[in-house]
Amino acid sequence: MHGGSFGAALARRDVERADEAAALSRPGGASGAPAAGSRRRARPGRADVDEEQGGDGAPTAAGRRRRGRERNGRPVGRYLMCVHVRPEVTQIAVLEGRSLIEHHVARAQDDANQIDGNIYRGRVKNVLPGMEAAFVDIGTPKNAVLYWGDVQADRDDAIERDPSARRIEHLLRPGQTIVCQVTKNPIGLKGARLTEEISLPGRFVVLVPGASVSGISKRLDDHERKRLRKLLDEVRPEGHGLIVRTAAEGVSADELRKDVEQLLAKWADIEEKARRLPAPSLLHSDAHLALRVIREEFTEQYRGVIVDDPELFEAVRDYVRDIDPSLVDRVQHYDPAAESLPIFERHHVHEQLHKALDRKVWLPSGGSLIIERTEALTVIDVNTGKNVGSSNLEETVFRNNLEAADEIARQLRLRDIGGIIVIDFIDMEIKANRHEVTTALRSALARDKTPTQVFDISELGLVEMTRKRVGEGLVEALSDVCPACSGRGLVLRDALD
Repeated sequence: MHGGSFGAALARRDVERADEAAALSRPGGASGAPAAGSRRRARPGRADVDEEQGGDGAPTAAGRRRRGRERNGRPVGRYLMCVHVRPEVTQIAVLEGRSLIEHHVARAQDDANQIDGNIYRGRVKNVLPGMEAAFVDIGTPKNAVLYWGDVQADRDDAIERDPSARRIEHLLRPGQTIVCQVTKNPIGLKGARLTEEISLPGRFVVLVPGASVSGISKRLDDHERKRLRKLLDEVRPEGHGLIVRTAAEGVSADELRKDVEQLLAKWADIEEKARRLPAPSLLHSDAHLALRVIREEFTEQYRGVIVDDPELFEAVRDYVRDIDPSLVDRVQHYDPAAESLPIFERHHVHEQLHKALDRKVWLPSGGSLIIERTEALTVIDVNTGKNVGSSNLEETVFRNNLEAADEIARQLRLRDIGGIIVIDFIDMEIKANRHEVTTALRSALARDKTPTQVFDISELGLVEMTRKRVGEGLVEALSDVCPACSGRGLVLRDALD
C-alpha cells in the first residue's frame, strides 16, 4: 500500500532550493514561510533572530553550560563525535546515543569544492541583466554567481555606486574587483553562490562588518535574551553588526567581548589582504572541517570527541581549550594501532553509513521509506510494508505516517539532502490526522540546525518542503558516477548502438 500519484507536483520548476530561505528562517519551518523560489536573500535586521550563518548546536541548559556533567568521574552526554582521518579524506560522524545522525566529509581536493564561508577578492567577469546576476572569478574552476539581492549598494568600491540603483548593471561592471563570501558550495555544473554581505562566525557571536544589524538567537528564552540584549549594547563595535548565537547562553560580557575582539582582528587582517593581494585571491578560509563542526556543535551535551589522528587531536584539543576549557578533557585520542578495531567500526558507524546509502529504509513497525534522488528534487514514498496494524486501516496508516515523519527528518539530516523534497505519505481520510502528521514532521525537523520550510499536505496527499543546500549530500560524497551507465541507472542494449 502506498500513497497517491505525484501527478502535477513533479512538474514544479527547479527553484533555487532551500538556500534562499533567509538565514533568519526558523529551523523547524512553517507553512507561512517565504516562497523557496525567491532569489534574493533576506538581510538580517530584526532584534531577535534565529541562529545565524552556519547554524549552531543544540542549546545548553542554563547554569550548566560552563561546566561539563559527569557521572562516576566519566563525562555524561547525549552525543559523541568520531573523527576518522586518512591521507585523502577526513570523515566526521556525530552519534546520538548509538545512532548516527550526521556525517561530514572533507577531501584534500576540496579547496575548490568545499569553500562555503571562504572570503575572496574576486573580479567580475560579466553581468547578465536578464538574470539579475553577475559571474565572478574567485580563482575556482567555475566562476561563482552573485545575484542582485546579494549586492551591497553602499560598499566603498573602486567605482561609486548609487544607493538608489535598482538594476545590477548599475552596481557592477566587468573587470571590477569586489570582496565577497561564498554562501553555497559549487554543486555539479553550478558555480558557488556569493554575497557581498560578509559575516564572520565566532564561538558566541557573528560579526557582520559594515552593517547595522543586531540580533539575538530566538532559541534562547526571553529572560536570557533580555540579559544578552544589555550586553550586546556594551560589546557591539561601532560600524559593525553583531548577532548573538545560542552558544552565548550564560556567558559573561568579558567572554563576549573577547570573542568580538578576535573577530575584529580577523576582519582587519582580511581588509589588509584585500588591499594588498590581486584579484582573484583567497582572503580568508575557515578552519579545518573538524574545528568548524566543533565550533558549531560541541557543548556539554557531548560526552566526547574522539580523534584517531595525533596531529588533528592536538589541534582540536588546543581549540577546545581556548573556547571552553571545562570540556577539554572530553577530547580523546583514539590510537588505531593499540585498538582492535578502527574507530568507525568500534562505534558502528560503518554499518550505519552503508544503510544510509540504500534507497529503502525500514521503519520499526515494519513500514518502509523509498528515497529517490533526481536532478530537480528528492522524492520520498511512505509504505506500510509489513505493518498490518491491529484495529482499522485509518489508525494503521496514521501510526505508520507518524513513524515515517520522525524517520524522514533523521534521514534528511544524515544524508544531508537539500533542495526541494516531496513526501508521499499514505492517504489519510481524517483531517486531524493529516494535520498531526505534518506537525510531527515539523517538530522532528526542529532538531535539525539546517533551515527548512514545510508546507501542509496538498490536495494530492503530498507534503512539499525545502531544506537548505550548502554542499553535496552523503551519497554524492561517498560515491562516483557509474562509468558503465553514466549515472542513468541502466545500460543500453548492444542492439541500439
